[in-house]
Amino acid sequence: MKKLNKLFWALAAPVAAIIFTLIFVSIILLFKGANPLSTFQLIASYGSQSDNIVAELNQTVAYYLAGVAAAIGFRMLLFNIGIDGQYRLAIFIAAVVGGATNLPAFLEVPLIIITGMVVGALWASIAGYLKVKRNISEVISNIMLNTIASGLIIYLLQPSRLGLKGKSSDNLSTPMIPSSGSMPTFHIFGGELYSFGLVAIAVGVLYWIVLNKSVFGFNLRATGMSFRAARASGVNAPRMVFITMAISGGIAGLTGMGELLSNTHTYSLAFPTGYALTGLALALLGRSNPIGIAIAAFFWSFLEQAAPALDLNGVPKEIVMMMQGTIILATVTAYEVVKRITRRQQQRLVGAAEAPRVEADQKGDKK
Repeated sequence: MKKLNKLFWALAAPVAAIIFTLIFVSIILLFKGANPLSTFQLIASYGSQSDNIVAELNQTVAYYLAGVAAAIGFRMLLFNIGIDGQYRLAIFIAAVVGGATNLPAFLEVPLIIITGMVVGALWASIAGYLKVKRNISEVISNIMLNTIASGLIIYLLQPSRLGLKGKSSDNLSTPMIPSSGSMPTFHIFGGELYSFGLVAIAVGVLYWIVLNKSVFGFNLRATGMSFRAARASGVNAPRMVFITMAISGGIAGLTGMGELLSNTHTYSLAFPTGYALTGLALALLGRSNPIGIAIAAFFWSFLEQAAPALDLNGVPKEIVMMMQGTIILATVTAYEVVKRITRRQQQRLVGAAEAPRVEADQKGDKK
């Protein structure tokens, strides 16, 4: 019964959030003069097309890694809003290193991946250092670091430095990575699925094992629950904060690696941005659980892939952004309500278990 009750409340929150989102968005659509049922059917049908599914899965990999990077910080009560800067700088440096070397594939690909992780970790560790040594909020420092990363990339991408200018456009990019630095793709559903998704799966498995089955994971969770209590029990809490931020940045450095190694083979100013807020949102939706984050990442990609179809049918594509924002707020609220309900249930159970003992003690005192 306890397991069924726990499962029920675990499912109740996301189901309630989805129902609320559908009702709220339906009201907005009615005000716009659109048919809610037809709109939802359009999103479902367009997003389910075979060629779109491949694009959604590739995008899911990037979103998933951003979500895991954010989730690692959440476990320490850190908001790594610097994922975007860490990812872009990491991919840029990795692309430069890959374009400047021509090693055998079994060395070239790992070199590019490790370079991205190291750069992401080093950039994130700046915020970690400022947090530990100067007590500067990681949110503020990461926002500043995002801006610095953008300026640094633009400066280094100049043709006189590390970048190249396109022959038919003004877009700046890094030198092309040779074929030995490419990862293969799987041809399914008429599209090319990045094999880097296997790396993302390995990251998720490793994240779960380290967090739940290791001493480091226990210390991380303990520090996140109570900084002072962790220090009192012998855990080097400042060190854990610094390491956690660096690990989060290292995972963030992998975010766009699938796109780099299997599609563009170069970094340019056209590379996608905005992964920081998306990663934080997906970590919230997935409750920092690797499976939950994966489901949320695919759902996010599904909605974004279906957005262009709305414009073609007279419905503003911004309705997808509204759905995403609403479901985040609804999910967070629903989980908080469920948390309070389950806490009250536990208090009642404890009270019911203690009642006979208290009554027996009272009878003993009377005698």
